Amino acid sequence: MTELLRDIRAYLRADFKLGLYLATAVWVGLLITLNYRFRLENDVIDKQPYSPWRQVWYFSMYATAYYGAFGLWSVFHNRTDIWRNRWFWLHTLVALVAYAYYAGFVAYSDWAQQHFPDFGLYVYVFKVLSNVHSLVTIVLPLALYYLLIDKPDNGFYGMRPKQKGLLVYATLLALMVPIITYASFQPDFLQSYPTYRNTNAHTLLNVPEWVTALGYELAYGWDFVPTELLFRGFLVIGLSRILQRNVPGPTTGWSGLAKPGPVLPMIVWYATIHFGRPLGETISSLFGGYILGVLALSTRSIWGGLLIHIGIAWLMEAAAFWQKM
Repeated sequence: MTELLRDIRAYLRADFKLGLYLATAVWVGLLITLNYRFRLENDVIDKQPYSPWRQVWYFSMYATAYYGAFGLWSVFHNRTDIWRNRWFWLHTLVALVAYAYYAGFVAYSDWAQQHFPDFGLYVYVFKVLSNVHSLVTIVLPLALYYLLIDKPDNGFYGMRPKQKGLLVYATLLALMVPIITYASFQPDFLQSYPTYRNTNAHTLLNVPEWVTALGYELAYGWDFVPTELLFRGFLVIGLSRILQRNVPGPTTGWSGLAKPGPVLPMIVWYATIHFGRPLGETISSLFGGYILGVLALSTRSIWGGLLIHIGIAWLMEAAAFWQKM
């Protein structure tokens, strides 16, 4: 615990500049205002689910948010050299293209409808595939980049389990239990959760309903893995190594926690992937993303973030199931 807190303080001392954080707040505030004022995600992009331009729209939105935030970061930290670094461009563009393709990918809908014409079974398969297609659209591209181009010596972008910080993550998760329990008594919570809905798929498949429910929940939990892998693993742990090359100054080991890092630009992009959700969730993603980003940089692992994300998701599902029993 003490070592982890020391690492976090070291990162904040190196990265925090009042002007930078205020300018970033204004930038992300502008992005949020434009989206929720004109409903760019819901009424523009999502209204074109089969348009070949859908991925282009997503890429443009994510790139604008991310590179705009990195522009502020580079100016305040006097790191305009990153714009001449081909590895910076390659690394970030791989992430942007992969996630934009993932966000706009809907081919599994036609496949599910073709192979499962019964509506109840189609809906179930559609929901499962919507959670697991990231295995191909995100994890596979990052794995190919890792194996063929990047080849870092510290593992696959934080996927190597480590014990450091797990107590902190477990404590944070435990603190969420009473909050989720209270929320489960609210009508609006039960309108959204559980996300699993009975589509009679278990009847059509001739299996107990707990089998289809378990299959869905496993797929639902998996969907948080590529999110943590890309945002905390690839864009924080992976990119920090590129940003720290040839930068003078003290470090706290390989992680370079005593130097500025890529957490702040990451959370701006991370907020935009929540644009189709309630405003409060988008704003809270900034704070949660920042904490998880700094902790990932400190621990060199995304397993703590996975524990938090998947744990909260499944706790919310379990609380809703319990209320509806």
